[in-house]
Amino acid sequence: MNDVKRGYARPLDLRHGRVDMSHGAGGRAMVQLVAELFHRHLGNQYLGQGNDGAVLPAPLLDGQAARLVMSTDCHVVSPLFFPGGDIGCLSVHGTLNDVAVMGAKPLYLAAGFILEEGFALADLARIVESMARAANDAGVPVVTGDTKVVERGKGDGIFITTTGVGVLPDALDLGGARARPGDVVLVSGTLGDHGVAIMSLRENLTFEAAIQSDTAALHGLIADLLATGADIRCLRDPTRGGLASTLNEIATQSGVGMVLQEKAIPIKPVVAAACEFLGLDPLCVANEGKLIVICAAADAPRLLATLQAHPLGADAALIGTVMADAHHFVQLHTAFGGRRIVDWLSGEQLPRIC
Repeated sequence: MNDVKRGYARPLDLRHGRVDMSHGAGGRAMVQLVAELFHRHLGNQYLGQGNDGAVLPAPLLDGQAARLVMSTDCHVVSPLFFPGGDIGCLSVHGTLNDVAVMGAKPLYLAAGFILEEGFALADLARIVESMARAANDAGVPVVTGDTKVVERGKGDGIFITTTGVGVLPDALDLGGARARPGDVVLVSGTLGDHGVAIMSLRENLTFEAAIQSDTAALHGLIADLLATGADIRCLRDPTRGGLASTLNEIATQSGVGMVLQEKAIPIKPVVAAACEFLGLDPLCVANEGKLIVICAAADAPRLLATLQAHPLGADAALIGTVMADAHHFVQLHTAFGGRRIVDWLSGEQLPRIC
C-alpha cells in the first residue's frame, strides 16, 4: 500500500523533518507518525491490534498460575544521547530492571512519548530504533503506547514513560523488608558509571579512559541468580540516589543497619577521579545496569560466582554486612581506617540523569 492510498501526502522526512503540532492532534499526521516510525520499529502482534489497549495472554510460569508485577518509570535524561546509550534504550532497560528485581520475568512493555514541537525526526527515529533494539535483545515487546506533542518551548525535546508487566512465581518473595542481621551485601559491578558519563558530557570533560554509561537489561543476570536456589532476600537496581540511597531505603524497610567496606566497593579509577574533580560522592551517583543483592551469608559464595560468570557481573563484589541497629544507619569503614555514615542523598546531585 502506498502513501497516497493510506491517505498520506508523502512519507515522513526522517532526515530533515521536525515534529509539529499535527503529529499529536489525533489526525492523519499522527497516524502517519505512528505507522511509519513507531510501528515500523516496535511492531509486533500485540501492538498491531491497533486498539486503545492490548489484549494479552493470561500469565503462566512453567504452566502454573502466578502473580503479576507492574512498574512504570518516566525518563527525562539530558542530554538525550550519551556515551554508552540514549534515552531510548535507557527507557527500556530502566523499566525492565524494575520488574526483574522483584523476581519477575518481564513479559511486556508500554511506552508513552511526549514530543516537543520542532524536535528533529532524525533524532526521534534514532531513539525509537534504539528502543526497538533494546526490547528485541531483551525479548520483551512494546505492546501498546501513546504519543502527545506539546508546543515549542513547553517541553525539552522528548520525554518517555515506560510501563512493564512481568510474571512472578507464587513461591518467590523478594523485597526491601526482608534483610536480616547477618546477611551480606553484594553488588554486580562498578558504581557511578552512568551518572559520571552523563555529567562528563554535560561539562565537556575528557579523561584518559572513556567513561561509558552502564545502561543494560538485568533480567538475564537475575534469572541466573534465582536459578541457584540461594536464599536471596532482596534485589535492587541502584539508580537515582545510587548505592547510598538504595541501601538506606532497604535498611529502613527492614529495620536493620549495614556496614560497608570502602576497599571492597568496585569503582573505576577514572570514575573516582571524575567524581573527585566534580565534587560528587560516587556512592550517590546513579547506575543503570548494576544490581544490589542482599542474601544469606552462607549463599554469598555461589551467588558471587554466578554474578562473576555473567558479562554484566564480571566485577561483582561482596561489599558489606547487615547488622542489628535500631537507628537503621548505613556505615562505611573507610580505606583510611575510619568510619562514616553513608546517608541518603540530600537534594539532587545530578538532575535529569535518567
